[in-house]
Amino acid sequence: MVFSLLAIVLDNTILNVALKVISDPVAGLGATQSQLEWAINSYTLVFAGLLFTFGVLGDRFGRKRMLQIGMILFGLASLASAYAQDPAQLIAARAAMGLGGAAVMPATLAIISNVFAPQERGKAIGIWAGGVGLAVAIGPITGGILLEHFWWGSVFLVNVPVVVISSVLIALIVPESRNPDKAQLDPLGVLLSIIGLVGVVYGIIKGGELGRVTDVEVWLPFLAGAAVLGLFIRHEKRTAHPAFDVRAFAIPRFSTAVASVGIVFFSMMGVMFFLAFYLQIVKGYGPLQAGALVLPFAAAQLIFSPLSAGMVRRFGGKRVATISMILIAGSLIGYAFLQVDTPIWMFEALGFVQGAAMANIGAPATEAVMSSLPREKAGVGSAMTNTVRQVSGALGVAILGSVLSAVYRDNIAGSLAVLPEDARHVAGESITATMGVAQSLGPQGAALVEPAKEAFMNGMHVAAIAAAVVALLGAGVVAKWLPGKEAVAVPVTSPENKEPAVV
Repeated sequence: MVFSLLAIVLDNTILNVALKVISDPVAGLGATQSQLEWAINSYTLVFAGLLFTFGVLGDRFGRKRMLQIGMILFGLASLASAYAQDPAQLIAARAAMGLGGAAVMPATLAIISNVFAPQERGKAIGIWAGGVGLAVAIGPITGGILLEHFWWGSVFLVNVPVVVISSVLIALIVPESRNPDKAQLDPLGVLLSIIGLVGVVYGIIKGGELGRVTDVEVWLPFLAGAAVLGLFIRHEKRTAHPAFDVRAFAIPRFSTAVASVGIVFFSMMGVMFFLAFYLQIVKGYGPLQAGALVLPFAAAQLIFSPLSAGMVRRFGGKRVATISMILIAGSLIGYAFLQVDTPIWMFEALGFVQGAAMANIGAPATEAVMSSLPREKAGVGSAMTNTVRQVSGALGVAILGSVLSAVYRDNIAGSLAVLPEDARHVAGESITATMGVAQSLGPQGAALVEPAKEAFMNGMHVAAIAAAVVALLGAGVVAKWLPGKEAVAVPVTSPENKEPAVV
């Protein structure tokens, strides 16, 4: 299960290192910042929108079968991404990768929940979460090595051997399991969730691209998406077979754990998006060096995720999660004090603290969600957790990326006044665009380099503070509602079902 998960997580961490190359019009595809955000979010939105469906399909038709299908789809879509000829093709291929990922992710956690007994499940999920840390650790390094020697498409092509090996292991080792109750699908709910999420995130990304929120292209899709999500929630409350059972949020243990996961991934994905540009453009590191500099963050996750279950048993989930969320907020505030000439060891220290704190939230929160639901609903429970994780990550990239873009545009405007009017908007969209214009101008463009770096740092500081505020709100949520050490999950057996439920 850890190896199957490796390809899904590895792909996203590799992509962060490759963003700068993909944005290059010569070495890459010439993607704009909004297109880069969509290259990330097209995957995320398809992934999140279909997790419910694949979770139910796995519970009904077999989780092993769904896992195998998902890996094959993911491998084929990775091939298409590697050989994309323009940003639009890459975005479409990434969406196809999200389809395969949506089948894989809930199946891995559902199989673990069914294979391991309740007293072993926490440790097993901790190791599973440690696999995420391993993928985060090797992803940037792998991406850096590939980009040093091959073209940008190699960061997607590397998924293929992982998919092949994983498919063989699934066929030989993984036991089949399914829900004895034949769950029905909810096509209307799935359709409403996809339309609503795409509308909201599209409006946010468009706002960052245009630098204003009053444009009809910004507020119309955002409000329409929000309205559709409202219809989705209403439908899920009324249908007998919901794709996303919103009634589960009436369980404080469940809702608080899900919220903490969402907040953590909102801040992590948004921050990692702009840190890639900080390392490679502002600090001037190559892809391989930038990948290596993410290792402290990844190593902390790899080290502390398997230990997190023991921390929760000793100190209680409430205390561990609250302190961890405060540490995350502190590391995000630390990013707001980074400058162009800040020693790199300070960046490394902040990354290690952030990674260690995240490790002590992710695994315990996931275990809390899974233990709040009956084992026969493991696929749906896993889908809920991963949907919130992916949607929050998409919103983090969209919102924090838009904040960064808006601040950057305002700060760089004065320095771009010397350019022709038709070139100002393009050059002011992102630091990559400004640097591209500066390079094309030769010696005359050198005057734009330092103002561009300064404008980027201002935008990065504002985005980091915004992420820190969200993390502090998360600390308040878990401090108030997450169960403490005295709250213990007690397995019981209902008369209608021999499978144990947890109350």
